[in-house]
Amino acid sequence: MKILVLTVGKVHENHVKEGIELFSERIRHYFSFQWDIIPPPRNAGKMSTEELKYEEGRVILSRIQSGDQVILLDERGTLLSSSGVANLLEKKANQGCSRLLFLIGGAYGVSEEIKSRAQFIWSLSPLVFPHMLARLIVVEQLYRACTIMRNEKYHHS
Repeated sequence: MKILVLTVGKVHENHVKEGIELFSERIRHYFSFQWDIIPPPRNAGKMSTEELKYEEGRVILSRIQSGDQVILLDERGTLLSSSGVANLLEKKANQGCSRLLFLIGGAYGVSEEIKSRAQFIWSLSPLVFPHMLARLIVVEQLYRACTIMRNEKYHHS
């Protein structure tokens, strides 16, 4: 199974880059793993929230392949424990999912069209995190899930 994290925003900022790269490399011991960072639209500051979500959504949809299983990150989604994330990954792998896409939308979330394309909506927390921190949390939790699936020492329950 291939795992892709698709995110809208700037490239990884220095204060989280090292951690993101560390956990990304660790995940690659278990799965094919990559990032796809969509830059914000030009003139984003002059767009209404709906225009911005529409433009971002247009690009997001162009990056999603027909067979992709999409997990959308949204604060109103389902909360999962680390073991729950591992169960989700294992379930998708056992179902023969060829590419699992984790989507972190733009600053104002995603359009309803994008939400309807997701097979699951995952909330990291009821708290709202800056995008860079959300990226780091996602990649760490994906790595933790890999170690849980293999019953390795990283996760202590």
